[in-house]
Amino acid sequence: MRTPFRSALIGLLAALPLLAHAWWDDNWTQRTRIALDTGSAGVATSATVSNLPLAVRLHSGNFDFLAASPEGADIRVLAADDQTPLDFRIERFDAVNELAVLWVLMPALAPGSDQNVVHVYAGNPTAPPASPGSGLDGAMLAAFQFSRIDGADSTGNLKPLAPPTPETNGLLAGAVRTAGVALEWPASDRLRTAAAGAYSVSVWFRSDAAAPGVQTLLAQGPLALTLDGNALTARVGGQRLDGPAIEPAVWRHAALTLGSGQATLLLDGAVVAQATLDTPEVSGPLRAGDGFSGVLDELQVAAAVRTPAWLALTAATQGIGARGIAATLERQGDAAADDGASHGYMGILVANLTIDAWVVIVILGVMFVIACWVMVTKTVFVTRADGDNRAFLERFRQSQDDLLTLGDGGGVHPRSPLFRLYQAGVRELTKRRVGEPGSEPLSGASLNAVKAAVDADLVRESHRLNAQMVLLTIAISGGPFLGLLGTVVGVMITFAAIAAAGDVNVNAIAPGIAAALLATVAGLAVAIPALFGYNWLASRIKNISSEMQIFVDEFVTRVAERYGAR
Repeated sequence: MRTPFRSALIGLLAALPLLAHAWWDDNWTQRTRIALDTGSAGVATSATVSNLPLAVRLHSGNFDFLAASPEGADIRVLAADDQTPLDFRIERFDAVNELAVLWVLMPALAPGSDQNVVHVYAGNPTAPPASPGSGLDGAMLAAFQFSRIDGADSTGNLKPLAPPTPETNGLLAGAVRTAGVALEWPASDRLRTAAAGAYSVSVWFRSDAAAPGVQTLLAQGPLALTLDGNALTARVGGQRLDGPAIEPAVWRHAALTLGSGQATLLLDGAVVAQATLDTPEVSGPLRAGDGFSGVLDELQVAAAVRTPAWLALTAATQGIGARGIAATLERQGDAAADDGASHGYMGILVANLTIDAWVVIVILGVMFVIACWVMVTKTVFVTRADGDNRAFLERFRQSQDDLLTLGDGGGVHPRSPLFRLYQAGVRELTKRRVGEPGSEPLSGASLNAVKAAVDADLVRESHRLNAQMVLLTIAISGGPFLGLLGTVVGVMITFAAIAAAGDVNVNAIAPGIAAALLATVAGLAVAIPALFGYNWLASRIKNISSEMQIFVDEFVTRVAERYGAR
């Protein structure tokens, strides 16, 4: 019976060829690897997002404009497998300023993954221009990106009644500036939605300053997205949805979705207001910027209910900084390009670790941290103890009449084991009133009792010196065995999964075996530093222990000479 764990492993092995794909076409000399992280480190999503128009910003840091054809005619966009062409459109290609904006239609984005990858190829001057694409999904009724001077949508068919005032410094490329005068597109069947249908509108906006009254971001028929004072609001017929206050001079993304009996207002991809109502018929002219003073960009109208995850990815990737997107320039022949992951060989190993190997490596990581902590703390401990021992021993050997008072008057050595042994001996002598006027000399039995008491403290000090050293021995002996366990289990699972899948080629076997061996490497990486640290610390502790034994004999001898019976 195939367990979920086994199925996951088989799926991982089936995906290995995708991680090791080769360069798409040798005639293209460069590619930009675009990775969209939908995990916690990027834009976290819990569900698959389909048909997302992804805005890809190219600049001198991730694209070689000198090697590319003018106007980007040689640009091609392929999926992560380097085989599947993706629909894309170039909104801007400025080779002089080395800036470009592409719209790439992402068919599916897996949740919680940093392997949502596309490749933008260029660097082939002889390549013919790519077939025109839209970079938009089929549900998009209109996308006004305002890079066109006439203010038309991406198809060029929906034009406003009057040309807009362009804003060259837009969010993505071009934008439109409004000064309270509405930008209006005439009614069109393309922008008409029947009652009870699905409808979504969204827009990027940046207001110049907070202003009283109602400022319309966009409106059509019974729908409106507005700023009421400085608060984002939406109107659907007679129903009003109230959102939060908006600070001026900052780019924000507002969206309104209708469908399935619900209206939802979203700000930067987060739901801020909802209402239960049926979708009214939406038709008539589309207006934007009525009473609004600021800049608008990327106005989209769709015959679909955009999900919060879809809109969250849209807001994050299109916004300032393009959160969640990592773009890396690769050139043909680079090691990172050849392995297809831009992480090198170690990235392949980590990507193919099985769950059991991860468990072992995490345990080894904890052991390594503990071993390092023990080595550092014990090194500090024995170094300080050795220094205080030398300081106290010099005072002890120079003492004459003050043999029993070396701990008085601030002469304390708190980190010295020898001093603590000395204090134990002095306590025993004090009990016997040694050194006081009229006291009797110490008998042989009393001296033996004092030595026994000091020897007991010597054992305690030895335990203190050797405390936590057992943790290093566990790391030394247990680390390699744990690593070997992870490797053996990983190899077994790899071969079992390959046998079940019926794929025995070396490309399927090698990554799994190599990743399994990583557990053994981790075990040795824990054991080797711990071994060196243990041997060095053990030699230092042995020296201190020898000094303590010598000191006990020396102390008892001097006490016997000075205070013993003659």
